[in-house]
Amino acid sequence: MHNSDDDVSNKYKENLATLSRIGYTLLWSASSAAAIIPFISAAAASVMTDHGEMIKGDKLVLRGLMFHGYHGVKPEENKLGQKFLIDVDAWMDLQAAGNSDDLSDTVSYTAIYSIVKQVLEGVPHKLLESVAQVIASTVLSKFPQVSAVRIQVGKPHVAVVGPVDYLGVEITRYRSCCS
Repeated sequence: MHNSDDDVSNKYKENLATLSRIGYTLLWSASSAAAIIPFISAAAASVMTDHGEMIKGDKLVLRGLMFHGYHGVKPEENKLGQKFLIDVDAWMDLQAAGNSDDLSDTVSYTAIYSIVKQVLEGVPHKLLESVAQVIASTVLSKFPQVSAVRIQVGKPHVAVVGPVDYLGVEITRYRSCCS
């Protein structure tokens, strides 16, 4: 069976349309090898949570925050302390700020940074889950325009056999209907 160039072109277009409908795109590398990767369009940016929920919309992003803290279950963690890595996503509508170019129409990411710094360098917690929860609940209580937050707390120096970048927790919290 011989495929014409039109048949191949039409099949290619159909495959791209199918990939696009299910949230993937075709990426060509410099070596001309194709890879199928997931994509998120700017108009419909969203995150799939572990519970299968989608968080859609704009967000503030803080990545790679590093602090020295005294959190942990072991006595040496409370005495010597260690480095912690934090990532934060805070979902809120950023359109007004984008249109006005005015800080009063958004939440300053430095304000969120200060919350993270206070928690990490403050009162020790035994569990990273508790550290993440305090950060999330503080952000949600101080900034009513934030609808959801994702907090990731990592410990790069952990007592495990084998190489790791870090071990940690990630939580996502939502503003309740009655807050």
